[in-house]
Amino acid sequence: MPQLGETVTEGTILKWAKQVGDTIAEDEVLVEISTDKVDTEVPSPAAGTILEILVEEGDTVEVGTPLVVIGEAGEVPPEDFSSEPETPPAATAPEPTEVESPVPAAATQADPEPQEVTPPAPADTKPTAAEVDAFFAEPDETESQPRLLSPVVRKLIRENDVNLSAISGTGQGGRVTRRDVEAYLEAAPAPPGAASLETPATAAPEPAAAASTPAPAPETHTSPPRPIATTTAEGEEVELDRIRVRIGENMAKAKQSAAHVWTSVEVDFEKVERVRKAHKAAFKAAEGFSLTYLPFISRAVIDALKAYPVVNSSFYLEEKKAVFHKNVNLGIAIDLNEKGLVVGSVRNADGLRMVGLARSVRDLAEKARGKGLDLDDITGSTFTITNPGPFGSFMSAPIINVPNVAILSTDTVTKRPTVVTTADGQDMIAIRHIGYLGLSWDHRAFDGSTAVLFLRKIKENLETWDWEQELS
Repeated sequence: MPQLGETVTEGTILKWAKQVGDTIAEDEVLVEISTDKVDTEVPSPAAGTILEILVEEGDTVEVGTPLVVIGEAGEVPPEDFSSEPETPPAATAPEPTEVESPVPAAATQADPEPQEVTPPAPADTKPTAAEVDAFFAEPDETESQPRLLSPVVRKLIRENDVNLSAISGTGQGGRVTRRDVEAYLEAAPAPPGAASLETPATAAPEPAAAASTPAPAPETHTSPPRPIATTTAEGEEVELDRIRVRIGENMAKAKQSAAHVWTSVEVDFEKVERVRKAHKAAFKAAEGFSLTYLPFISRAVIDALKAYPVVNSSFYLEEKKAVFHKNVNLGIAIDLNEKGLVVGSVRNADGLRMVGLARSVRDLAEKARGKGLDLDDITGSTFTITNPGPFGSFMSAPIINVPNVAILSTDTVTKRPTVVTTADGQDMIAIRHIGYLGLSWDHRAFDGSTAVLFLRKIKENLETWDWEQELS
């Protein structure tokens, strides 16, 4: 399992492009893998023949886990690899076998958490799976199967309204795989709603009755959260999906590691607003999307990063080093319709003018929401912007996207009364488009003076630049 991003620790096999016995060339697509950040096709690191596939489609394993054995045609796969996908007691590689066999039993005990933490971390999913399994096994002590599911399996269960307890898992440690769900669906009788739709209209009342029965169903499934839920006396217990678990882990890690400080500045966007208003109709006609404040801010930020390169660095305390990046890879936080958050990266953003930035950000957002991001789209950011302003935020203090050392929040721009000074030095009250920029920064990397000067540079750029020429 390759490392698909700095914070990615596991991946799910979506589809094998080759099967056992097939030949493959180096760099030919071998497998499609899903992580919490991206679905991507992974090329083969070597040429040869597929001798053995070690991880089934639908299974989730940790980075570093062997996935497939490639060799010469007729060659016998090494025993230490071939034993890993199965769980026989007499496997030649004892460590993975000894760890795997207690996992299903531990999940059935009243307090499985101590046993889940004690095994060493071999090259498969046990540390992550154990923690998640233990968390979700507690509400239902009668459940004998671990409830860790891949995104593919979870989607099948949700779309087909399948009772998870009715499926026997054949994956590692008794895990329910995609093939298990598909086999169950093939063997199970068609649901009443489907039967009434497929049956010819032999009697008029029956279709009418069938049509009225499912009517409440969409409300039941769309009102609560999408993941599988269990109703209890206290409410509804919802199983977290993989992206939410990973976001939680990454956010907690970032807060624990980076020394977060927050600084904000008020910005007069009146000059930006006048240019934006004058060009927004022509821009939308030419580009197909609206001209927002974000590309203006992004352009001003990139200039400020060049003036204060420490803010465009990565910080590694354990290695006692900081990396000052030559180029600006601008990270943009993208909301996935309230189902998660991913940071897309505009590569070499310092080489783009404002229209190019607007196009790049738009392309990233569309790819993210269409699950079309590739590895280059989500890795390598050197500074991040999050944009809650369109939702109506006033001031925000975001969590740093480590190993970045800062993240900027762009909040709502709205009309407010403010004091302005005229050319002849007179003060007056005027209605202006005012907004706030909030910077969360890592005090380990630099100090407050740098943070304030960096924000002041962005403010000056936004308030004084000739934005007309930026759009030309």
